[in-house]
Order: sequence, then C-alpha cells, then structure tokens
Amino acid sequence: MSPSVPGPRRAPARGRRAFAATWWGQAWVTALEDSTLDSGRLSRGRTYARQGMVGPVTVAPGQVKAAVQGSRPRPYRSAVHLPVLADAQWDTLLDTVAARAGHLAALLDGEMPAELVDDARHAGVPLLPQPTELDPECSCPDWGHPCKHAAALCYAIAATIDADPFLLFALRGRGRDEVLAELRARRTAGRPGDASPAPPTPAGIHAAGAYAAWAALAENAPGLPNLPEPSALAAALPVPAPAGSGLTSTDLERLMTDASARATRLLSGDTTSLHLTQHQDAVRIAASGPGPEWFHHLIQNTGANPIAFARLTRAWRHGGSTGISVADQPHSPDPAAMTAARTALTTALAEMTDGPSRLRAWRNRLTLTDHGIQLRLGPDARWYPYLQENDGEWWPAAPATTDPVAALTAIWQRTGT
Repeated sequence: MSPSVPGPRRAPARGRRAFAATWWGQAWVTALEDSTLDSGRLSRGRTYARQGMVGPVTVAPGQVKAAVQGSRPRPYRSAVHLPVLADAQWDTLLDTVAARAGHLAALLDGEMPAELVDDARHAGVPLLPQPTELDPECSCPDWGHPCKHAAALCYAIAATIDADPFLLFALRGRGRDEVLAELRARRTAGRPGDASPAPPTPAGIHAAGAYAAWAALAENAPGLPNLPEPSALAAALPVPAPAGSGLTSTDLERLMTDASARATRLLSGDTTSLHLTQHQDAVRIAASGPGPEWFHHLIQNTGANPIAFARLTRAWRHGGSTGISVADQPHSPDPAAMTAARTALTTALAEMTDGPSRLRAWRNRLTLTDHGIQLRLGPDARWYPYLQENDGEWWPAAPATTDPVAALTAIWQRTGT
C-alpha cells in the first residue's frame, strides 16, 4: 500500500520558508516555482496550502496525490508526477549512500546530506527534482501548468519532505524499508571477518546489455534454427525450488515459461521488455493472468497500491508498455494532432447526441465530462480510451487505435448514452 502522510501544516509567515525549512525541502519548492512563469497560480496555490485546503497526501512511486478543496463543494483530485529511477540508477544511488557511513546516519537522523545529492548527480542520478520533471495533474477545468490545486499540493508536501527525506527516495521509486534493506545487504556483503562467507553471486549483466552483445554477434551469424515452444523449454526444469524461497515447482515452471517466451520474442526482434522497470515487469506478469495468488504476491513484493496496480495491469492488457506510460505520465503532444482530433470528435458527437457535449482538452487528454469518457493520445500516435469508474478514477477501457472517433465509438455504448 502507498504510505499516507498528513495534510499541510499551517504557516504563519509568507514566502518559501513558510513551507520548507531545510535546504532539500526548499529545493522541492524551487523546482515547483521554476517550472512555471505563472506567479498568479503559484500565489493562489500557496494560499490554498496555508488555509488547509489540501487533504491527506498519498505518496507512491513516481507521484504524490491528494484531494484539494477548491471553490466547488466537491474537492478536486490533484497529483504531481516525478520520473522514477531505473534499476541501474538505483544501484548507483545505493552504492553512493553506502560509500560513506555518515550518509545513512544522517538520513536516519532526518537529514539529507548535500554531499550525497552532489555525488549522485555527478554519477547521473537525479535525486532532487528538476523543474522539467515535475508533471502536475488535476481534475479541475483549469488548464494551468500547474493549476492552483496542484501547486497547493506541492507546497503542502514540502514540510513533510523536510521532516522525512526518505520521501524523496519513495517518489523516485523505492520506499524507506526497501532502501534500508538494500543498504543492509550491501553492508553484509562487504563485512570483513565472517567465518563462513557466502559464495559470491555472479554479477550478471543487464538484459539490454546482453541482447546488444548478442545482436552484434548475430549480424554475421547464420539464420536462427527453429525454436521449441516456450512450454517445452520449461518442462525440462532440472532443479527444485530453492528452500525458503516461497516458490513451488509450478511457480518455477511458470517463470521459466515466461523467460523462454521473452527470449523467443527477443530473438525475433521484439525488444520491448528489455527496458522495463521492476514495477513495470511485475505489471506485465500480472497482466498474463497468473492467478489471484500471484497477483497478490506481486502487489505485496513491489509495495504497490493494489488499485493502482490493477489499473496498470488493465493498461498493459490494452496497450503493453506504452499503455502503462499513457496511464501514468501525461505529456504535451503536437497541438495540431490535438486540434484535429477535437474537431473530428466534435463532428462525431453532433451526430451521436441530441445536444452539445462538453469536450475538455488538457495535455494529451480529451475528456467528455458529461459522459465519463476520456481519450488519451499516446507517444505512439494512438488513442487510448478511458472510462471514469465509480471510484472516480479513470480506468483503461479498450485497446488503442489511431482514429480518435473509433476509440470513442469503442466505448460509447458502455456508458449507456
């Protein structure tokens, strides 16, 4: 489950220090204020935060969200997204923390060492957010970037980041417990004087690197032989599940089947799965329908929010890895594409309805607010249909298509309109 943190603290004074007292908290506020030239919306956001208009805040990998009370009776759903770190970046960051004993001691004492942030940045790992990385989202009709509600959320969370710098790690993809477990593992592996040291684990190589090396050799190699079916490869599993792993032989067979299927796709040129994060790969496995027990374990072991994980699983089924990025990361597409789609949809809606339908545009999203329908333009130039469910959240509803009218038609009947 995603950790919940309390709402904003009331601030008696004006200015940036009213929301952040530490240098790393101020860096968060600076990233927000440097991300826009709209000082008016930032000012209203500060007012909302001071007045306690931001509800309980939920922090999850890559996002912070909360209900923010505006001028209407019903609060708006606001969120701010931040890119998570790749596994290789996490390895670099954790090695940087482990390199100096004082880093971990400071973090546990509620301090963010400036040297740690500098060392990580020099190694190409951004721990503190950059202005271009903060990506706000809100259910309000304001097209501002950010709107005053998302700005209020950013200001409100600054005091919590002051008190717990591990929140910055959580926003980048891994929570406090996972980070500490990784650091303990590094310390144990390097502890001198152990009477019976464990045999060294092969370092291995990232899948993308292994494939790149094979692809270079394969350019001059003869054609591939006929490959057996993945199930045939997994059926010859030679070893039982390791004791204490929590896996059964059936689990191992399923993992072997999955690995051999991925290898087959790689050999045929499909490299989609090479660049997935651990969380995305868990979603991919869940989308293959492994059963409720596996689904539960995938959620538990990744620390994911169950509802958010289920939503991403559906997004994968409709659009693969691109479907996940469309579900998680709004972006600003070519304005001409959005204008053309809006014109086509307005014409189609005039034929499908008796009266005018309100069509709201924000970033890559076109929303029919009166019908609970949303179309999202993906980076692959396809339109992904979404429906607003009873929980108020937007859920992927059908496979993507290059035609926005076809995407609308695919789910129109499901709304009962």
